Amino acid sequence: MRIADTDILILPGLGGSGPGHWQVRWAEKMSTAAIVEQADWDDPDPEDWVDTIVQAVELATRPVVLIAHSLACIALVQAAARLPEGKVRGALLVSPPDVELNPDVPEEAKCFGPVSRDPLPFPSLLVISSSDPFCSLERAADYAGAWGSDFHQAGDAGHINVASGHGPWPEGLMMFTRLMQRL
Repeated sequence: MRIADTDILILPGLGGSGPGHWQVRWAEKMSTAAIVEQADWDDPDPEDWVDTIVQAVELATRPVVLIAHSLACIALVQAAARLPEGKVRGALLVSPPDVELNPDVPEEAKCFGPVSRDPLPFPSLLVISSSDPFCSLERAADYAGAWGSDFHQAGDAGHINVASGHGPWPEGLMMFTRLMQRL
């Protein structure tokens, strides 16, 4: 599947993706990409986040590919059953937090639990770092298994955000390109 033939919807996590974040950089480079804006990035309401994702997919005019980071992965999984059938062709899920068991997850994110264990109705790739402070490799592998996602360990990369040194994140772009080729 070609990027030009899809609507790429980018879903930032808690706090949004600020300047220099790989999601913002990718949105600037991909002509069919758009960042889905949430009403409140810092004090999220799970229902609002899910509704916003569902509405963004419904309003898309072409097949949709989703790129979610952090808390947006959990919101996307919660929204999956409500998405128009067949419209989402795939998703890249980067650094989903363990909002149920990890004590280091910000309190504002814990209201997104319990996390759905239902398989996603579209192909997906879950990328996690061995040093992510918000999710263990074991828990991420468990998520991937439940959701039917391919699993990629990104090595010692923190939360794969600006704070962990990931501005452009070319390795992630290569993974996304391979996902697009599969679709």
